[in-house]
Formats: sequence, structure tokens, C-alpha cells
Amino acid sequence: MTIKFGTDGWRAIIADEFTFTNVRLVTQAVANYLQAEKGPGEVVIGYDNRFLAPEFACAAAEVLTANDFTVYLPSRSVPTPVTAWAIKRYNALGALMLTASHNPPAYSGIKFIPAYAGPATPEITTAIEKEIASLMAGGNVEHQELAVARQQGRVKELDPRKEYLEYLAGLIDTDVIKKARLKVVVDPLYGAGIDYLDDFLQRCGCQVHTLHNHRDPLFGGSLPDPSARGLSDLAYQVRATGADVGLALDGDGDRFGVVDGDGTYLPANEILYLILAHLLYHRQLRGPVARTVATTHNLDRLAAACDQEVIETPVGFKYIGAALRERDCILGGEESGGVSIRGHIPEKDGILATALVAELRAVQGRSLQLILADLQQRYGRLVSQRLDLEVDPEVKARVLQELPRFTPAKIAGLPVTGRLTVDGVKFILADGSWVLLRPSGTEPLLRLYVEAPDAERLHLLQKTVTTALRI
Repeated sequence: MTIKFGTDGWRAIIADEFTFTNVRLVTQAVANYLQAEKGPGEVVIGYDNRFLAPEFACAAAEVLTANDFTVYLPSRSVPTPVTAWAIKRYNALGALMLTASHNPPAYSGIKFIPAYAGPATPEITTAIEKEIASLMAGGNVEHQELAVARQQGRVKELDPRKEYLEYLAGLIDTDVIKKARLKVVVDPLYGAGIDYLDDFLQRCGCQVHTLHNHRDPLFGGSLPDPSARGLSDLAYQVRATGADVGLALDGDGDRFGVVDGDGTYLPANEILYLILAHLLYHRQLRGPVARTVATTHNLDRLAAACDQEVIETPVGFKYIGAALRERDCILGGEESGGVSIRGHIPEKDGILATALVAELRAVQGRSLQLILADLQQRYGRLVSQRLDLEVDPEVKARVLQELPRFTPAKIAGLPVTGRLTVDGVKFILADGSWVLLRPSGTEPLLRLYVEAPDAERLHLLQKTVTTALRI
């Protein structure tokens, strides 16, 4: 068995590899890392609504307190971005978050969030993986009964919801939302975001109807994924109630999903476009914009119109987080539904993102699709799609071997004007279209991202590339 502790932590099937023994082992590795880097101090623990999540969190607390750390331990689930925010609030050394995000219900996971309250860098995760390997080779895992730790004063209660929502009110224009009296449907998808977004919007004077707002470790028989497929109930309720907008969170509250007033799902790329326009034109912010190599170039067009720089990063919010920390970006976003802004923690936050959508909807006083149509009329239209291509390991290996030598002068008749290797291989085409092919790091998948002026051109580019590489 191998425990790989990447940026999104370690995820595995509950009772198979994700066991109490292995949770304690991973926690000991984090404790060893923190002891070497920082020494004893305080660590925040958060967890989602998955099966046995509170019990796994207690197991982690038993290890940390046995290693002379003091823990902040909640009595109910806490979203990942709120757990990260609590690090700053309590000046902690970092946090352990028990979550498998939007993975199937059989999975659980654990990840480490450093003191800067964003995703761990590769250097940090590599150091933790070395500690894990050392422990698996025969190291010692310390733990003690939680009752003993409480007697020692090493367990502090954590209930950050009220303070986080007050903090969020300082980032969002609550007055403009109150004036708009929006009607909103909220769907936390049975996840850790229950009672966060709906409570916040109610405080802002919105009429709120909430779906799936109780803990269900089986997530209603689906995935806690705020994609078009996962938000059919939300779309139905938005139409049925005549709501202005539907807002959703994933299982741990770090990603968002949005449905317009007619029930139309808007992809994350389009929401990022709307949020950036709002920041640039309504809030009058100026500064760099960070996006991953797989994220829409609509952001580039907006930034260029305001003479602002775009920073292109590899896929993964750890790179976006670094740009937010180091370059004072006004926005950092990724096509999979992650976003943060200047002044907030460098971690993706679905609660913040959906609150921003409510703000921009209130400011504009019209549907999201109408706002988007105006932007497209001004800056041109780009449509994007990601294909997850399931392939045999042999095919995946062959394509990855051929890809460095794949240097076409044209794709689907369009001249290639740029070839980038930030993450995978990306081709920029003469009409503003682009194609990116990169492997999944954990699955037998090749991910093909295409953006083009219309769906017809997009599908032609997809077909041309898959045919050329025999995928």
C-alpha cells in the first residue's frame, strides 16, 4: 500500500485503505513535519459530512495532542475554506482537513493546510510523504485518549461559523444585496457548507429556499459535485419558485455551482468571467489575474481591456494560491470551480464565490445570461469544454511519449501561433481558439480542454486532435 499525500491530500476508500490506523499514521507524519519546521503549537482540525468523519477527526486529534500540539476540534462539520480561514483567525501552525471533496461517498481523505491558509506547496507535501514512508518502514505513531487530552487542556472547541460569516460580510457588499431583495435557492449538497451560504444570504435580506441541508454520508445516492448533472434538483427548484439564481457548494464547500433564473447551469469558466468583470468594472479593482492553463481565455480578454496582467499557472489551486500570495492578484480561478480574491485567504472558497455571484446579480438587476451576453458582445464569444478520455494505461503511455514531438503547423486548418508546456501541451490558434492535452495524475485518463468561438469549431478541434493522436 502507498499513501501519497498530494496537494489535495490523501484519498482512499473507507475501511479499505482509509482506516483509523492509516489516519493516525498520516497525522503522525504531519506532526513530525510540524515539529521539525515549527515546534509545538496549535493546529485546527476540520471535517466534512462523510461517513465516520467526526470519528476520524477525533483520531487525528488523539495523535496531535500526544505529540504536544493543542488542537481546535469542532463538534460539527466545517467547510475546507472556513477551516483554512480559522488558521489565520487563531494564528495556528496549520490545519488538518478530513475530506474527500466531491469524490464518491465510499471515499474519505485527509489533507494538510499550512499556516498561510492555502493549499500545501509541492515542497511541503514531499516532506510529509517522506515522513509517511519513514513511519511505514517502522516509525512510532503516538496517540492518547481524547479525554486525557481534554484534561490536559490540549483540546479547544471550534465553532467558526458565526465569525467567518461576519468576516465574509466585510468582503461582500451586503447593502447592495439587501436592496435587491433577491430570491435565491441554495444547495449545499448535504455537505459541510450547510448553514453557511443560506444563513449569510438571509442576513442580507434574501428570500432563501434551501435544498439538501442535512447530513447524508451517501449524498442522496449521488456525488456532492456542483456540476450540471449534479444540480438538476437545484435547477428544478429555481424554476418552480421563480428564483433569481440558484447557488450550490460541493461536499467540502470549496467549489461552487451556479444556476440562472431560468434553470440554466452556467459553467465555472463563465462564472469566473462574470466575477472578474464585476471586480474590474464595478469594484474598480486593478492588479494581476491568475488562472490555470486550462481556464478560459475570456479572462485574458477582460484583463487586456483594462491593461492588467494575466498569470498562467499549471493546473491546481496550489499554484493559484501562490500567485495570490506573492503577486497580489485581484482574482485567482480555475475551470473546475475554484476561486479566491485579493484580501481573502489563498484557498478556493465556494461560499465566497457564490456570495460574489449574489452581489453581482444584485448590482446588475438582470439575469446572469444577459450580463454574459453583453460581455460576449464587447469582447467576443468563447465556449469551452473538457473531455475526460478514458484510455488503457498503454495508450496513455504512448500518447504521453508522442506528445512532446506533436508539433503541427495547423490544427483543423487553423495556424498554430503558440505552443506552451506549462502543464501538458497547449496549442494557441490564430482565431483565439486553444487546445490543451494533459494526463490525469491518478487515473487512466487524458484530459482534453478546448476553447473556441463556437461549438462547431470546438467539436472539430476535439475530433482533429483525438484523431491525430489516435486516442
